Amino acid sequence: MREGKVYYKELFAGILTETDDGEYVFCYDEKYVANHPEKFITFTMPVTFIPYTDKRLFPFFEGLIPEGWLLNIASESWKINKADRMGLLLACCRNCIGAVSVEPISAKDGE
Repeated sequence: MREGKVYYKELFAGILTETDDGEYVFCYDEKYVANHPEKFITFTMPVTFIPYTDKRLFPFFEGLIPEGWLLNIASESWKINKADRMGLLLACCRNCIGAVSVEPISAKDGE
């Protein structure tokens, strides 16, 4: 299982998880839902207590991953297969252009 903390600007918005079964779950943080109900990370994922689940990485998060020559550089530098979308997201999207960023959660953080 791999996880990332999702931030909207400087606010912790929620957790994105890739399960061991290969499913993806995004869950807004309870405090974020209570304090920022109008600050959704994307129109397709309004702020809610209900987790979003899918068998593919959500299109919004796919869109944060670099493309073209920048994807090639990232893939080669970090030795990440281009098909490993969650791995690329966690490696490349800490300082994205725009309001949303994703910070990896290491196994040590989860303990």
